[in-house]
Amino acid sequence: MNKKPKQPQELESLEVSKLIPYARNSRTHFEEQVIQIAGSIQEFGFTNPVLIGTDNDIIAGHGRVMAAKKLGISKVPCIRLGHLTDAQKKAYIIADNKLALNAGWDEELLGIELSDLREMDFDLSLTGFNEEELGAFEIEETDMPELSDEDKQPFQQMTFTVHDEQAEEVQAAIAKAKSMGHGESAVNENSNGNALAFICQSFNRVNS
Repeated sequence: MNKKPKQPQELESLEVSKLIPYARNSRTHFEEQVIQIAGSIQEFGFTNPVLIGTDNDIIAGHGRVMAAKKLGISKVPCIRLGHLTDAQKKAYIIADNKLALNAGWDEELLGIELSDLREMDFDLSLTGFNEEELGAFEIEETDMPELSDEDKQPFQQMTFTVHDEQAEEVQAAIAKAKSMGHGESAVNENSNGNALAFICQSFNRVNS
């Protein structure tokens, strides 16, 4: 970890036809995914350069190059990693894909972000999630448990009106409380209510 990283060269604009895919690339790119990448490029632009070696061999960015061909893009931005040895190139081709897969999601915060985008009428397919995955993150207005009349007595359903900016703060605080494990309770099935109660309890204790 003490090794000083070498700086790559400046950005180059190269013709797609001159880029050479790595024949033994173990990362697969299905047609559906290439279409998704193409949609992302159309919406956001070519924001992630292709990484290449000294001979224009592709080290990272095979999917982006395939998407560029599908879109009829003749030139793409590239960064040449001429300082890598053959062994380093082989390892980086694997690491570039595997390291990204090792990351996770904060599902509460992801749900809030997707909900915001949905309210903005943004095309959520451009996030890379399919319809089934997006359905799992739909945030309902309330998750009040279904209780018989006699069991509803200990519960209260509260409604607040807040500004958009305030709503973002409330949602972020509830998501944070849930991530800390304060969304579960033996007496209340409503995770939002449990998290909000914890936030209020913490505030009251600090300011008592």
